[in-house]
Amino acid sequence: MKTASYGRIFFGSSAVLYGVIALMWHDADTWQTVRHIWSLPSGVILGECLMGAQIAGGMGIQYRGTARLAGVVLGIVYLIFSLVCLPPILAAPTIYVHYGNFFEQFVLLCGAIALLAATAPNAARAAVLGRLARLGLGISAVSFTLGQIFYLRYTAELVPKWIPPNQMFWAIFTTIAFALAALAILTNRQARLATRLLTLMLALFGVAVWIPRLLARPGAHFNWSEFCLTFLITGAAWMVADLRSF
Repeated sequence: MKTASYGRIFFGSSAVLYGVIALMWHDADTWQTVRHIWSLPSGVILGECLMGAQIAGGMGIQYRGTARLAGVVLGIVYLIFSLVCLPPILAAPTIYVHYGNFFEQFVLLCGAIALLAATAPNAARAAVLGRLARLGLGISAVSFTLGQIFYLRYTAELVPKWIPPNQMFWAIFTTIAFALAALAILTNRQARLATRLLTLMLALFGVAVWIPRLLARPGAHFNWSEFCLTFLITGAAWMVADLRSF
């Protein structure tokens, strides 16, 4: 690894940007589900430390000498982000949005695991970590599929109206695409192709959906948060797609 891959640059840059806006705007619209950290003992301080660690990790993965340590740091951060999404699930297990929130954080953990696989000192460990990252991404894709099914009308409303033929067509199309990607990744049948196409689709979400909304309402912290989170998830999928073996 002489230089960072494009996926690593993208993932790291998105991590830095999200950490920066979270520290700039200490509100629920920016932190979203991660705001549950605030309810923990000394939660505000803990949250700020985690965001600082995310920034450091995003910068550190760009360099050969610090990439593995930075991957560990990001892995710990995203593990904690995932864990803080569990209490709402336990409190209201029939409400799907809580599961969706969990998997939005869990897929970031999969990106960190993929980085650890890419920097593992031996092939056997790299293969195990790579398999875990692939399976985690596949399960997350199942969650994204279900989320779009349960909230199909809201998903359609996110599609820009100027894209033909209509908003509902693309909501259904991307739901099917998520399902096919999940199937391919979990069964390891054309998984690499599916992961790359999934990464491309997620990137297009960020470009077509969130950049226009960000330009239209740059003062809305929620738009910044969704923009960063979308590209963080894209970067995580890209990290898995860049692995040499699953």
